[in-house]
Amino acid sequence: MKIKGIAAAKGIAAAKLFVIDLPQLRILRYTSDPDAETARFEQALSAVIGDLEMLRDTVSGRVSQDDIEILEAHRMMAEDPDFTSSVREMIRSGRCNAEYAANTVGRHIADSFEALDNEYIKTRAEDVRSIVYRINCKLLGIQMPDLSLIREPVIIAAKDLTAADVLMVGREYLCGFATVTGSWTSHIAIMARSMQIPAVVGADNLMRNVRHGDLAILDGSEGCLITDASEDVVREYEEKREQFIHEQNSLYELKDAPTVTVDGHEVEIYANVLPQFEADSFPQTGAQGIGLYRTEFLYLERDSFPDEELQFQAYKEILEGCRGRRVIIRTLDIGGDELPKYIRQDKESNPFLGLRAIRYSLHDPKIFRLQLRALLRASVYGKLAILFPMITTIDELRQAKAYLEEERQILEAEGIAVADDIEVGVMIEVPAAAVSAYALATEADFFSIGTNDLIQYAFAADRMSEKVSYLYQPLHPAVLSLVRMAIDGAHAQGKWCGMCGEMAGDEDAIPLLLGLGLDEFSMSEGLLLSSRKLINSLSYEKTRKLAEEALRKATQEEVEKLVRDFMIENRV
Repeated sequence: MKIKGIAAAKGIAAAKLFVIDLPQLRILRYTSDPDAETARFEQALSAVIGDLEMLRDTVSGRVSQDDIEILEAHRMMAEDPDFTSSVREMIRSGRCNAEYAANTVGRHIADSFEALDNEYIKTRAEDVRSIVYRINCKLLGIQMPDLSLIREPVIIAAKDLTAADVLMVGREYLCGFATVTGSWTSHIAIMARSMQIPAVVGADNLMRNVRHGDLAILDGSEGCLITDASEDVVREYEEKREQFIHEQNSLYELKDAPTVTVDGHEVEIYANVLPQFEADSFPQTGAQGIGLYRTEFLYLERDSFPDEELQFQAYKEILEGCRGRRVIIRTLDIGGDELPKYIRQDKESNPFLGLRAIRYSLHDPKIFRLQLRALLRASVYGKLAILFPMITTIDELRQAKAYLEEERQILEAEGIAVADDIEVGVMIEVPAAAVSAYALATEADFFSIGTNDLIQYAFAADRMSEKVSYLYQPLHPAVLSLVRMAIDGAHAQGKWCGMCGEMAGDEDAIPLLLGLGLDEFSMSEGLLLSSRKLINSLSYEKTRKLAEEALRKATQEEVEKLVRDFMIENRV
C-alpha cells in the first residue's frame, strides 16, 4: 500500500516500522487548591526542562548546531514567562487543575502563532504543543516512549514528532520518518534535511495503515511510505536508492562550480537563511551569497526592542561568516498580523494592506534609524547589501535612503568606519512597484522580487486562505508579466534583479525565470545544488523563447504544460 504525504526531505530508505502511537490525553477541568496545583505544575515543568537539557547535553557534538538550536527552542518555550505566568494565573484565578490550565494557555498561544502569515513563526506552534503535551504527561503520570532504547534500523511512523523525539534516536538507527502532521517548513522537516534522512509529513491516513515491526519503504523524494511491498517493488526502490545516492554525490561536486547555462549565460544562486543559520558552515552550502536575511526574527522572539549593539553583533557575525560574499539583509519586515508583543498598534481592518514593512519603519523612524546604524557599523566586516521591503512608491525609497545617508554621516562624524560600497535594494512585492520598476531602478542598486506577497497582491487573494488558495498561481502569465516588468526595469537602468520568494527554487519556474532574465536566484539551502544542476543543463536562448511563449498563454495550466514539454525536449 502506498501512503501519500508531503515530500519533506529527499532520499529512500527501507527498514522496519517503529510506530509511535501516543495516547490522546483527556484533559478535564476540576476545582482544586491553587497552591497545590501550582506546585504540581512547577514540578512537571522542571522535570520537562531537565529532560530537554539532558538530551541537549547527550547529543551535543554529534548533531549540527541547527539541530541543537531547534531543541533549544523547545526548552525556551518551556521557560517562556508569558506561558508559565499565564498558567499560574489561570490556576490561581480559576482555581482549576494544572493540566487544564497548561492545556488552555498552550492552545491559545499555539493558535495565535498559527494565525500569523509567516511560515517560520508558525512552526513555533509545534514547540508549544510539544511542551504542553510533555508537561501534561508528567502531570498525569503517563510514560512517554524512550526512543533512545531503539537498537536497530527503523523508519518511525507517528502522528507527530518533535525535534526532541528525533534526536533521542541514535543516528545510526534512524533511517527516516513519516508523520500525519507537519509541513515543508516544520522543525522536523528542517531537521530531516539537515540530517540528510528521508522524511514524509502531512500523511493524513498514515496511522490507520501501519503496523509496528512491518517492513516498509520510505520515499522522501516522491513523498510516500509503502507497506506490504512485493519483491519487485523492493528491487525497484533499491535501484532508485542507488541512483539517488549517486545523484547526491554528483550534486556535491557542484558546490564550488559556477551557475552557467550550456550556452554560457551565468547567473548566481544565493541562500535564504533562517535564524538558526550557522555562518561558519556557509562555504559548504554551495551558495554564492545570502539572498535574504530576515531581521524581524531579532524582534519577534524578544520581550523588548533589540538594542543597537545586539543587532550590530548579529549582522557582523553573518557578514564575517560569509567571507566577502554578498549578504542581502532585509530591514524590519513586520506588520500585518505579525507584531512583537511589546509593540502597541491600533487595530486595522485590513492589516496586510496597512502599516507594515517599510511603512512601519518610516512611521517609526527612531526604530528604523537604530537598525540602520547597526547595519552601517557592521558593513565594514563584509559585503553588505540592504534591502527595503514592500516599497510601493519612489518617495518611500527616497525617504528610506535619506535616513540611511543621515545615519552614515552621523557615524562618520563620530569616527566610526562605514563601508563605501553598500548596495541599496528594493523588494518588489507590490504590483505597483513592478509596474514602476524603471523609475525605481533609477535610485536603487538592485531589485529582489518577493513572489510570495507579489502573487497574493496581484490576485487580491490571501495565500493563507483555503477558500481562495486556487488563486495562488505563481506560473500564471499575469505573475510572469509582473516579474518581467521588474527585471526589464532593472536592466534598463543597468541594475541587477534577483528573486527571494519560494518561486526561485521551484523546478518548474526556474526555466521561465532564467528566460525572463533573472540574474540571481535565492532559495533555501536544500535546493541550491539541484537548482544549479538544472540551470547548468539548460540553454539560455531556448529558455528565452520558452518565456516569451509562456507570456502569451492564458492560464497557469497552459504554462505548466508548456514547461513540462520543454523539459522533456530540451533538458541535457
